[in-house]
Amino acid sequence: MEFPQRTAHQGQAASPAPAAVNNRSKKNDGPKWLKWVSFALLVSVAVVLAGSVLMMATSKNETGESKYVTTGKYQAVFLNGGQVYFGQITSLNNSYLRLQDIYYLRVNQTVQPDQNTSNQSTQNDVSLVKLGCELHGPQDEMLINREQVIFWENLKEDGQVAKAVAEYQKQNPDGQKCQTSTTPSTSNNSGN
Repeated sequence: MEFPQRTAHQGQAASPAPAAVNNRSKKNDGPKWLKWVSFALLVSVAVVLAGSVLMMATSKNETGESKYVTTGKYQAVFLNGGQVYFGQITSLNNSYLRLQDIYYLRVNQTVQPDQNTSNQSTQNDVSLVKLGCELHGPQDEMLINREQVIFWENLKEDGQVAKAVAEYQKQNPDGQKCQTSTTPSTSNNSGN
């Protein structure tokens, strides 16, 4: 039996069948559904990672100590220099303590001659002052460096400071009214 030989002169050039070419190109790609599953998995992992990073960035960096703050009540914050501030701790972490609705003690000393001896005696008049009307005009909020805080404590509602704050708020329902200084300003203009 003789097999006819195909040659280029018989009308067509020798080339692989079209079906064989299509099969070779699809062979390396894999099934189409696998591409979609891979893509969906990749997107899901990216969303989970982005959510985790966002949650860590926005979460409060609060220490375990912050759980001891009685929210809605007043705390006393004792600082290294001996100053004590009373207010509401709204944030507490390793770097700072945020205090709002702040009061502090003012000690007015009066010197009076003692009638029994020639020595002078001093009397201390202590008053609770609302922060805000000082010369520099601070806002009613402090961010205190944690290194400056010796300790802080929650105040009882029936303590003297809490009662004084409640009385102040009762007498000033519209908030603090600062008195402005009416002293004339001085200038060095010679009128030229």
